[in-house]
Amino acid sequence: MKNIIIGTAGHIDHGKTTLIKALTGRETDRLKEEKNRGISIELGFTYFDLPSGRRAGIIDVPGHEKFIKNMLAGVSGMDVVILVVAADEGIMPQTVEHLNILNLLNLKKGIVALTKCDLVDDEWRELVKEDIKESIENTFLENSPIIEVSSTKKTGIETLAAEVDKLTEKLEDRDSDNVPRLPIDRVFTLTGFGTIVTGTLLQGSLKVGDEVEIFPKRIKSRVRSVQVHGEDSEEALAGQRVAINLAGVKKNDLDKGDIVALPESMVNTMMLDVKLNLLKNSPWIIENRTRLRLYLGTQEILCRAVLLDKEYLTPGESGYVQLRLEEETSAKIGDRFIVRFYSPMTTIGGGTILDGSPTKKKRFKENVIDDLKIKETGDNERIIEETIKDKSRKFPSTKELATELVTNENEIIDVTEKLLEKKRILIFETSGIKYYIHEDYFVSMKGKIEEFLKEYHNKNSLKLGILREELRSKYFINIKPKLGELFIDKLIEADILKQNNLYISLYNFEVSFNNKEMDIKNAIEDGILSNKFTPPKISDLVQKLDYKKDDIIKILDSMIQRGEIILLDEDLIFHKKAYDEAKRMIISYLQKNEFITLAEFRDLLDTSRKFAMVLLEDFDRNKFTKRIEDKRKLY
Repeated sequence: MKNIIIGTAGHIDHGKTTLIKALTGRETDRLKEEKNRGISIELGFTYFDLPSGRRAGIIDVPGHEKFIKNMLAGVSGMDVVILVVAADEGIMPQTVEHLNILNLLNLKKGIVALTKCDLVDDEWRELVKEDIKESIENTFLENSPIIEVSSTKKTGIETLAAEVDKLTEKLEDRDSDNVPRLPIDRVFTLTGFGTIVTGTLLQGSLKVGDEVEIFPKRIKSRVRSVQVHGEDSEEALAGQRVAINLAGVKKNDLDKGDIVALPESMVNTMMLDVKLNLLKNSPWIIENRTRLRLYLGTQEILCRAVLLDKEYLTPGESGYVQLRLEEETSAKIGDRFIVRFYSPMTTIGGGTILDGSPTKKKRFKENVIDDLKIKETGDNERIIEETIKDKSRKFPSTKELATELVTNENEIIDVTEKLLEKKRILIFETSGIKYYIHEDYFVSMKGKIEEFLKEYHNKNSLKLGILREELRSKYFINIKPKLGELFIDKLIEADILKQNNLYISLYNFEVSFNNKEMDIKNAIEDGILSNKFTPPKISDLVQKLDYKKDDIIKILDSMIQRGEIILLDEDLIFHKKAYDEAKRMIISYLQKNEFITLAEFRDLLDTSRKFAMVLLEDFDRNKFTKRIEDKRKLY
């Protein structure tokens, strides 16, 4: 069964609350002041059993301009709106403002109720209807029926109920499978129960016992009990008016505008990227950094508008804007909002959230505008791709993307599989968790690494390359080390890089020696191999050779990197040929004997105890031999 929210809108004293009572038999005014003054101040709530048998929640909004903030809190969850116009007054200022707000929030279905028809004659009534038709042109209410009613005499009420019922038949089901979001429009306490919050569940479901988190305050709680339309329920579904008893939370901890959701399912932000539409009849323009009042869900926040693609917005214009907020909020791409001028408080426009947790953006950047245009399409695949593109340097996980976009992980997995097939993204998996980057980011980072290594090789032509860990730290210091390793592996798999020992180089790079360098290399080899198992110290070798110290050290470093020379101590080296020969000799010896001692190894090599000890300790470290007391055997 569809879950439906019907709301009222219209000027003060045009009979919204009286009409609701005529439709439902129940009053929505609940404050003593409301009853005494005969006006609605806070939102009123009840339910309505439609002729078809469907039960709809009803939100009655205040009509006075002083209470427009409360009106805005009620509109965010409406499916169908009844615009109430009194026949004795016709279209009034708050009628127009409410209609503008409904249009900006992208309401799709509604009907006009012409109330107090018993107070005017036929001619006047027809004039008012013509005025209404003019006022609703080019709005979502254009061509909607105008139903004449008298709430006191109950005329036209059945017709109105039937027309509303028809509209609800065409509504799409709300998404009850997504992560839940409940913007709070009321907080109160009941003796014996504790803190109660109410609101319209925009998406998902909430069950008794669910662990929840209240954003943006990041307060953890648990759903103790649930009521839907005033009746106890085990579960609330998207599109229902809900009251939730929260465990372990005080009334003063919460505010109207907070959002009840699942733990870690949303992110807090001090900025929002939006498409902002300025009303044609706005009395104000918006300049860069104009201070505004933002109404998002049931929250009111002061902010400044940073215009990204225009110098200013004039009435009727639209633009891409980054709203810099004065307090935190939590939002989802696609959420609708209203802005009012800071002072005087006049509704001037509204629009759509394009990024719920953006980075700070510079104005008039072509790539920024292009990204926002993609997000404006509302295409889920393109939005997820663009989000991955924006966040690639952080390698977002499936969960992080779901939190960023306030959706479930299955949705992310389904879309990313399609993007992977199209080669638009790359996926890295470690410890069972998937992380994503965009193809553009991969290409960009590949280019940066290639350019860096090209320059590195030019300056260090005799080195095998840069240490792998040094390369990872240079480009991937702010992500998990394993992800940086996987990125480097991807470049190696693609034959862009290669690894030699611990060193990374460009795939086609080879160390090459010029004639002078080759002479030094040969001299070093001769100096070491002339006494292969009693090689000279590096310092002695440098003194002995008739070349500059820096040139010798540079060639030595290259030979050590390449594995031609084995560095066993700060000043002690063996040629690879001698090192390998020593290994062969110990293998041969241990094929005939169970163990070998240090003295036996020394004699085998015809060397000193010092050199034999250094070699054996290196063999132990590399698990070639295993020490047992004062003896060794093969590992």
